[in-house]
Amino acid sequence: MAVPFITEVKRTHNCGQLTATNVGEEVVLFGWVHNRRDHGGAVFIDLRDREGLTQVVFEPDAAEAHGLAGSLRLEFCIGVRGKVVSRGKNVNPKMKTGEIEVKATDLTIFNRSEPTPFPIEDNIDTSEEKRLAHRYLDLRRAPLQKSLMTRSKMNALTRSYMVSNGFLELETPFMGKYTPGGARNFLVPSRMNAGKFYALAESPQLYKQLFMVAGFDRYFQIVKCFRDEDLRVDRQPEFTQIDVEMSFVTQDDIFTIIEGLVKTLWGEVLGIDVPTPFMRMDFYESMAKYGNDKPDLRFGLEHVVLTDLIREHGEAGGVPMMFEAVQNKGIVKAMVIPADKAMSRAESDKLEEFAKQAGAKGLARAKVAEGGEWTQSPLSKTITPALRQAINAAVGAKTGDLILFQFGKEALVHTVMANLRVHVAKKLGLIPEYGSGGNWKFLWVVNPPLFEFDEETNTWAAAHHAFTRPHDGDVDFLLTDPGRVKCHRYDVVLNGFEIGGGSIRLHDPKVQAQVFKALGISDEEAQTKFGFLLDALKFGAPPHGGIALGMDRLAFLLTNAESLRDVIPFPKTKTGTDQMTGAPGEVDDRQLRELHVRPVPPPQK
Repeated sequence: MAVPFITEVKRTHNCGQLTATNVGEEVVLFGWVHNRRDHGGAVFIDLRDREGLTQVVFEPDAAEAHGLAGSLRLEFCIGVRGKVVSRGKNVNPKMKTGEIEVKATDLTIFNRSEPTPFPIEDNIDTSEEKRLAHRYLDLRRAPLQKSLMTRSKMNALTRSYMVSNGFLELETPFMGKYTPGGARNFLVPSRMNAGKFYALAESPQLYKQLFMVAGFDRYFQIVKCFRDEDLRVDRQPEFTQIDVEMSFVTQDDIFTIIEGLVKTLWGEVLGIDVPTPFMRMDFYESMAKYGNDKPDLRFGLEHVVLTDLIREHGEAGGVPMMFEAVQNKGIVKAMVIPADKAMSRAESDKLEEFAKQAGAKGLARAKVAEGGEWTQSPLSKTITPALRQAINAAVGAKTGDLILFQFGKEALVHTVMANLRVHVAKKLGLIPEYGSGGNWKFLWVVNPPLFEFDEETNTWAAAHHAFTRPHDGDVDFLLTDPGRVKCHRYDVVLNGFEIGGGSIRLHDPKVQAQVFKALGISDEEAQTKFGFLLDALKFGAPPHGGIALGMDRLAFLLTNAESLRDVIPFPKTKTGTDQMTGAPGEVDDRQLRELHVRPVPPPQK
């Protein structure tokens, strides 16, 4: 007689739960056949669900179950009833349930499985393309299940923490009006409004400010956002962020809330007590020492800016290329690889190849010999002793050290040296290829410029967005010297990744008008683009500010994942495609006509 599994016989435990304390109990388990062993009489399987594995044995004395067990194959979905027995001396220390096994009395096969296109194992060398094409099978693997379970826990902890601190979880629209600035939006044609488009929200920025105008004081949301941008290791076209906005606060108040959330997540998920408050670093210090505004502080290899030194020695310093870069408003930077981490000549040559891949024309370098002389460098032939000694002193170079130089346009030099610093750190084993290595370095990067200069258009653009509050002492420079204006914007950084960013918002209409003027935005244009927010700010808008944390990135770092795709259930590839469903796909002419859209073929290459 068939046992009525599910309808009457319910699951009693999961497959990672049973221990020696359960010996003698009758249990019911559901799951998938992880492996199977036939020992010439008894059939053994490891039964798997999201919580782990349990060994089940089918012996001949349970004839019906034993007979059916002979047909079991990997990934069959089954139900088992039986008694928990001790494994005696045959304990398997690698399994949470290794002290026991279940001696089956009943078995049902819910569904059989064809041979899977790759093994359901923790470590496999199957290509990611094939695994993404069968993502529902890839997600059966324990590492991915553990990552997604961690992410679920993060969601629950975040909601609990925010609610306990007086925040309301409020929703905002995914589809809104396109407003310029920030990342490129995905556009959605409107069938009911011919020729018009919605924009998928890259963030709830304007809406959450309206919540503050509406008097909700403290808002948060775990929200999906969309950006039509090129992908990388830590970016997807659709992503999730923890969105936060607060009224009547300074940036210090926001820092306190976010540090508390991070402390909660790391404490509850990893059992690590994160020290607070986090270190703070000025934006310009970060750029000078590390080449970007998201420095990895787990290791040294700091940059030294030599621009003023080269300018002081002038053309007579004997390094005309460096002097020429300074004369053309560029910068000169250096980084020292210490003698105790010495690289071979071949290894240092490869660093130049890396620098070129990052956009540099080359990589000047010099090995410091006894007495401060330089070897293995064409620079040694022309540089004056005075400049060489000055550079050695500035960078703290000692005998056996290798000095790396980069000079030219400021943005490119920063980028190349930032990438080179991390590359060298991995080569020297100062940090792992991926993951934290058990070392967590949090910091806030603060006081960046409000504007950045666009050389192509010869105009100033908002570095973050046009509603960021400038420092009070810099307001007078908005129209006279925009590049000098710093603002209340901030990024929270962990191990070289920006995990969140935000700002104190502008709520003063007079200062807002000056910011628009500095950006070359007329009153009419501002009203057209941002009218609904500008109108709202006229009605008693409170001082407010906020931040957004990247939930995908937090999960990526917390789980020491190799790729962001490992913490997203159904991710896109580097080209933005879904290997499993085939998205994005084509639609028929009728659908396009309904949307008032006509496809235009891409230009011939």
